[in-house]
Amino acid sequence: MDGSFRYVVVGAGFFGAVMARRIAEELGEPVLIVERRSHIGGNSHSDIDSATGIEVHRYGTHLFHTSNKAVWTFVNRFSDFNNYRHRVFTRHRGQVYTMPINLQTINAFFGTDLSPGEARDFIARQVAEGAVATPANLEEKAVSLIGRPLYEAFIRGYTAKQWETDPSHLPPDIITRLPVRFSRNDFYFGDLYEGLPLDGYGTLFARLLDHPHIAVKLGCDFFALRPELPAGTTVIYTGPIDRYFDYRCGRLGWRTLDFETEALPVDDYQGASVMNYADTDVRYTRIHEFKHLHPERDHEGRTVIMREYSRFAGGGDEPYYPINTLADRRIYDDYRALADGEKQVIFGGRLGSYRYLDMHQAIAAAFKAFERLAERHRSG
Repeated sequence: MDGSFRYVVVGAGFFGAVMARRIAEELGEPVLIVERRSHIGGNSHSDIDSATGIEVHRYGTHLFHTSNKAVWTFVNRFSDFNNYRHRVFTRHRGQVYTMPINLQTINAFFGTDLSPGEARDFIARQVAEGAVATPANLEEKAVSLIGRPLYEAFIRGYTAKQWETDPSHLPPDIITRLPVRFSRNDFYFGDLYEGLPLDGYGTLFARLLDHPHIAVKLGCDFFALRPELPAGTTVIYTGPIDRYFDYRCGRLGWRTLDFETEALPVDDYQGASVMNYADTDVRYTRIHEFKHLHPERDHEGRTVIMREYSRFAGGGDEPYYPINTLADRRIYDDYRALADGEKQVIFGGRLGSYRYLDMHQAIAAAFKAFERLAERHRSG
């Protein structure tokens, strides 16, 4: 590697791509992005299915939503967005219910016709019947938030599949709250801005990285390249933080996902972009149907679905969700202390910070990291 790049970004997801763009555009510095995958965009990557022409999110449905105006303004520089508003449905014992739990869900599940006030009192009584003063596990925590009937129907089985563990054996702090709406509002998010890139995430990332000061090297292992980095190179690292330090403090725990994608000669498979499956006799946790994300597009007579399965991540698996047990947090604290000693390295993104980040959160975190970097750059 030559010495023309003072900045090397490891990973081409949102955190890394935004950092690269701002370094190139605002500092005028050349940036090299190294990405071990064969594509840019990280887990937000999407492309067009050759059989149907439908845009498929290869790592599960990614929905852009934010109340951060600066983030929304930034992404709109690289793509217009449609007006898609996300709704989620859950299938339980042959019936479909709206999620999050709302007035419609409560009345449909219990066979009632409660008003908002009546429903609030009804759920409060159920919570009181099963509440535990100091919940010792996830099950007790959930029951103390929404009552046992709703927990058994919509949370227990889904959580057991997500974690491959009975919820009574999971720590209570996995969930901090379970929203229950006593209105008929079934929009999943409540942010000011929401939508999908009109031309897809693949095109958005291509435009984001289209700058004369940015070079991208795909299929590249940063750790093979690292010995060649000239002294003084600043690295923005978005890979697993434990891998950076060769696992010297232990391995952090992650959940991973497996996907089964199928193109079908039907106009509509499930009538929604995401359908959760709450019962344990169905192995997958949900089915994605991507054409519903872009109602402005015409894909009559064909669709693509993706079944999603959750399991513990092994050594060669893609990490998705941090397990974040107490032991994991202690390991991460050790890595964070090591990271503080790496003066030429900025750790960020989902893997580099060992925390789940929505796309808008990754962008906002990149904004903060860039401001610190720019201040250091200006001071020499």
